[in-house]
Amino acid sequence: MIRCLQDLLERAEEARAHRQAHRAEVLVCAGTGCVANGSMEVFAALREVLAKFGLDSRQVGVTGNGACLCGGGRSVVVKHIGCHGFCEMGPLVRIDPEGLLYCKVKPADAEEIVEQTVAEGRVVERLLYRHPVTGERYARQDEIPFYAKQTRLTLKDCGHIDPHRIDDYLAEGGYRGLARALLELTPDEVISEVTASGLRGRGGGGFPTGRKWQLTRQSPAERKFVVCNGDEGDPGAFMDRSVMEGDPHRVIEGMAIAGYAIGASEGYIYVRAEYPLAVKRLREAIDDAEEYGLLGDNILGSGFSFRLYLKEGAGAFVCGEESALLASIEGKRGMPMPKPPYPAQEGLWRLPTLINNVETYASVPVILAGGAEAYRRYGTESSPGTKTFALTGDVANTGLIEVPMGMPLREILFDIGGGIRSGKRFKAVQIGGPSGGCLTEEHLDLPLDFDSLSEAGAMIGSGGLVVMDENTCMVEVARFFMSFTQNESCGKCVLCREGTYRMLEILERIVEGKGELRDLDLLEELAETVKDGSLCGLGKTAPNPVLTTLRYFRDEYIAHVVEKRCPAGACRALVRYRINPELCRGCGLCARSCPVQAITGRRREPYVIDQDRCIRCGACINACRLEAIEEVAQ
Repeated sequence: MIRCLQDLLERAEEARAHRQAHRAEVLVCAGTGCVANGSMEVFAALREVLAKFGLDSRQVGVTGNGACLCGGGRSVVVKHIGCHGFCEMGPLVRIDPEGLLYCKVKPADAEEIVEQTVAEGRVVERLLYRHPVTGERYARQDEIPFYAKQTRLTLKDCGHIDPHRIDDYLAEGGYRGLARALLELTPDEVISEVTASGLRGRGGGGFPTGRKWQLTRQSPAERKFVVCNGDEGDPGAFMDRSVMEGDPHRVIEGMAIAGYAIGASEGYIYVRAEYPLAVKRLREAIDDAEEYGLLGDNILGSGFSFRLYLKEGAGAFVCGEESALLASIEGKRGMPMPKPPYPAQEGLWRLPTLINNVETYASVPVILAGGAEAYRRYGTESSPGTKTFALTGDVANTGLIEVPMGMPLREILFDIGGGIRSGKRFKAVQIGGPSGGCLTEEHLDLPLDFDSLSEAGAMIGSGGLVVMDENTCMVEVARFFMSFTQNESCGKCVLCREGTYRMLEILERIVEGKGELRDLDLLEELAETVKDGSLCGLGKTAPNPVLTTLRYFRDEYIAHVVEKRCPAGACRALVRYRINPELCRGCGLCARSCPVQAITGRRREPYVIDQDRCIRCGACINACRLEAIEEVAQ
C-alpha cells in the first residue's frame, strides 16, 4: 500500500532496480494488431525456449506474465507489452536495453532470437526492418524512419512497459503527476496548469481542456463526475484503444487528476465491448491502483478520495457523442440531447460532469509531471503538444504514430509512412473519419493542427488518417462514409435520419452510372442542410466527406454523371470487361466460369463478352491464364 509520497518514490525505485537487474528484456507486443497476427504464440515460444535453453548453470524461473533465464545474479525476462505502433511489421519483438526491434516474428524464430541475440549479443539480420525503397536495414527501433520523426509523449510507455504490471508504470515515473497535483497544488492551480499548457480536446473539435475543467469546477453541486470517452468508433481509428491496452494507468492517473481539479470523487470509463483487451487491462489496472492506494480513499495521504468504474458500451457509433454516452451509462438508449445545458452544468444523472476522451486524459500526467511550459515546446502556438494518429490505407507503413501538432502532412505520409504502396501516386487522405474530410496533393504541406484543418474544410477528429492512392474513387469514398453514418444515425432528428438517407441514395445512383448533373446540386444542398440542422455533432459533421470530395474532386463526380465513367476504374457498374483478341487463344475457360453465360466464341478463336448480360463479377478474369481479359472504363 502506498500511503504517502515517500512510499511512492520508494516503490518506484524498487521497480526500477528490479528492471535494471535483468541482463535483457525480451518484449513481445501484445497490442490487438500483433495479437491477431500471432504474437501470443511468439510469446509462448520464447518462454518455452528460455525454459529449455540452459547456459552454464543458469536456471529458468517463471513468474506472473514473465519467464526468466536466471544466472550470475542477473536474468533475461520475456513479457507482454503494449502497442509499438508499427502494426504493418507485427508481430514485433523488442530486445532491451539495446533497443533492437525484430519485425514479423514467428514462433519458429524464437530459438534463433534466444541463441543469437540474448545469449551471444548477435543481431538476427533477417528479422530487422528493411526500408522498402533503399533496402537499408535498421537494428535499433529509434533509428527506423517510422519512429525517428515521432515525438512520443502520450505513447511514451506504450511498447516499453507491461500493461499488466503497475510496477512497470511506477518505474517510468507513473503517478508522479498525480502526486504533484494532490500534494503541491490546489485544484484551481491544477486547472491553471492545464490551461497554461494549451491542451485542447483530442477527441473531436479541439475545445480547450482547461476551460472545460474550469466550467465544471464552477458548477455548484456536492457531487460531480469525471467520464472518459473510450467509445472509439471511426473506421480506421485505433488510437484510444492502443493507449487503453498499452498504458491503462496513464488514463487512470489523468482521470484522478481531473477529479481532484473539478471536485469529483467518482469517475466512469466508457469503453466499447468490441475492445476486449482494453476492457480486461483497464479492469486489472483499476484493481491494482486500488490495491496500491492510488485509487480509493485518502490517496497519498492528501485527503482526496476517488473511485473509478468501467462501463462497456454496445458499439453504437452515436454513443461517441457525449450526451448519448451519458444516457448509455445511465442505462438508457444512447441518443443525443439538445444543448444547453452542457454536461459541465448538467450531465450524468443531471449532475455536473467532465467528459474528455482517452488521449486527452492520457496527456494530463505529462503536463502535471513536467510542467505546462515543457509541454508547450511541442506543437504550434494555437495547438500545443502532440497528437496520435492511426495511419492506415494505401501507405507503406501503417500503424499508430504520435507527432507534434502542426507537422506537415507530407512528412507524416512520406517520411514516417514510407510513401504510397507499390510506388503509386498519392491522391487523398481522409482525416477524422466520417466526421472529417479529404485532403489532397495541394494540402501536403498543410500543418496538421486544429485551425489549419478547419480552414481546409476538414478536422482532426479522433485522428484517423486513411491514405488513398490514384486507384481510389473519391465518389465511392464519399458513398462508403455516408453509408456508415446513415447506418449509425440514432434516428432522433429528421435532418440526420432522412437527410443522410437521401444523400446515400444519390451517391449510390451516381456510382451505379444512373446519376444526373442536377444530383450534384441537390447533394450539396442536402449536405449543407444536414450540417446546419442536425441535433448533435455527429449529424452536423456527417456531410463532411461529401462536401470535401465535391470541393476537391468535382471532376470525378462529373465524369460519373456525364460521361458515365469512373476515372479510377473502381466503380463496378461503370467498368466493362474486354477480351483482348491478340492475347486470347480460344481455350473457353472464361466462358465456362461465367455464371450468366455472357461469354461466347469458338475454340481456338478469340471469345467476346456480351456487355448487356455481363454482371462484372470478375470470374472470367480469375479463370483466364493468359491475362487476356482487361478492365476498361465505360
